[in-house]
Amino acid sequence: MSRSLFLSVVVIPVLAGLAGCRDLRENRLHVMRSQAHEISVEEYVDKMKAGWIGQMAGVGWGGPTEFQYKGVIIPADKMPQWQPNLINQFQQDDIYVEMTFVRTLEVHGFDVSIRQAGIDFANSGYPLWHANRAGRDNLRAGIAPPDSGHPKFNSHADDIDYQIEADFAGLIAPGMPNVAIQLGEVFGRLMNYGDGLYGGQFVGGCYAEAFFENDIVKIVEAGLRCIPKGSQYHECISDVLKWHKQYPDDWAKTWQLVNEKYHLNPQYRRFSCSGPEDEFNIDAKINGAYIVMGLLYGDGDPDTTIAISTRCGQDSDCNPSNAAGILFTTLGFKNLPERFKIALDPSGKFSHTPYNFPTLVKACEKLVRQAVVNCGGKITVDEQGREHFVIPRQTPRPTPLEQCWEPGPATGSRYTEAEMARITAESGKDLSKAIERFAPGWKIAKCGEEMEPGLREELRGKENVLVTHPLSRTVGCVLTRTVALPPNKKSALNLIVGHDARGDWDLIVRADGEQLLRKTIGPDTTTMGWTEVNVDLSQFAGKSVKLELVNEPTDWRYEAAFWSQIAIQSE
Repeated sequence: MSRSLFLSVVVIPVLAGLAGCRDLRENRLHVMRSQAHEISVEEYVDKMKAGWIGQMAGVGWGGPTEFQYKGVIIPADKMPQWQPNLINQFQQDDIYVEMTFVRTLEVHGFDVSIRQAGIDFANSGYPLWHANRAGRDNLRAGIAPPDSGHPKFNSHADDIDYQIEADFAGLIAPGMPNVAIQLGEVFGRLMNYGDGLYGGQFVGGCYAEAFFENDIVKIVEAGLRCIPKGSQYHECISDVLKWHKQYPDDWAKTWQLVNEKYHLNPQYRRFSCSGPEDEFNIDAKINGAYIVMGLLYGDGDPDTTIAISTRCGQDSDCNPSNAAGILFTTLGFKNLPERFKIALDPSGKFSHTPYNFPTLVKACEKLVRQAVVNCGGKITVDEQGREHFVIPRQTPRPTPLEQCWEPGPATGSRYTEAEMARITAESGKDLSKAIERFAPGWKIAKCGEEMEPGLREELRGKENVLVTHPLSRTVGCVLTRTVALPPNKKSALNLIVGHDARGDWDLIVRADGEQLLRKTIGPDTTTMGWTEVNVDLSQFAGKSVKLELVNEPTDWRYEAAFWSQIAIQSE
């Protein structure tokens, strides 16, 4: 991300036409109060701390209900009770993923490239799900961003993931919505696209406004200005604003209208990873609606805001986390009820990150100082020695409209060998113990986690079956072994393989990179779900050869491969 990107979104007449944020003379840095936001550094830090506390409170309180209620309102008596120690949410993906992004910015600055951001995310060690996991798997397999989040490679691109971790983008961009938008272009595209990306840019825009505005409607409207009007996400949040105005005292009525349009209507779930008929709905739009419902109907009360966002159901820990984070930012840390602060463990480390709460706060303060200056603002000192941020007002410039179900072309971006050497984390599920028991001497890599891969005692009438799954839509699971074939003998690879009754997959066999076989393993090529495959290896007699067996995806439906036998026979 270049500094000129940040400058290009500043709309102050005295800055017009300037090419770089840091080439500004002092007389051009002077900004009239009507043209700038001003906040003391002390007040900024207080509000930023509150935003992080809000996230931790929301996810901790709503955590026990996550996806326990789908397409129904959680009954009031099923809402968990708040306990002060719930604030210590150091193992939550709703929190720790964005720490990776903070660290990338802290190390590389706001000029960091999307490719570097992808390498850092690929090397993260915490567990992930949905778009995050698919995006990270793609990165580890060499699919560089933005393709790692493109619908061609990521079937979860409209899921909630960047929405739940975009809080950082607004918390380090007070009054700078275009910074939050651009951070989405770098970090949100690692795993999302279309509405999945817009959800995060909307959340970031709400935070950016929350430092200077207490009116929740105005905060939501500010977030909307950060995303394209033609998107379904924009339509959804606009509907919630409209229905709240019509039914200001009846959040259940608004919930019903949201459910009917954005959950039950398949036109608004056209890229749902779970299918438009599934009660499970992790689409960014409807969960974004539940964030906004908590904010609007919570009427500024922390408990009510969290309770409503939680009771809306579906991803009912992520949604109150976003809602509480935005609301708490408006309130500031000093004004938060003690029950949200008293038990905070300042030494607790966020999973797989270098941060505890105090060091996270310091990192964010450091970053916002850079962002303010990059955007043509300045840091002043008053007569009492207190620092203030003077931040030029920005008119949001949303990302162009794109839709997951009608995506633009992928870029074909791939990591180079040198870049891949910097991605040191393991890719896919570790099946080393399973493959050693099933077929000693063979190794397995790039196995996805879908469909519970591993060794089964019995499957489809056969015993001791190894189950694998492709890593992604474009990356197959690979079994490899280097073997020395005897001279003057005929050798063959003998396989007995099967498929899930609901899908199929392609078997690819390679020897020293040469493709010897490609065969679809499915209902049309098997008997009772199984088939025997023999591949002649006689041309490699007397040689050491690397064999590769690939569980290649076809149409990305139940792509698991079942292996009953892998044997090399010579005669």
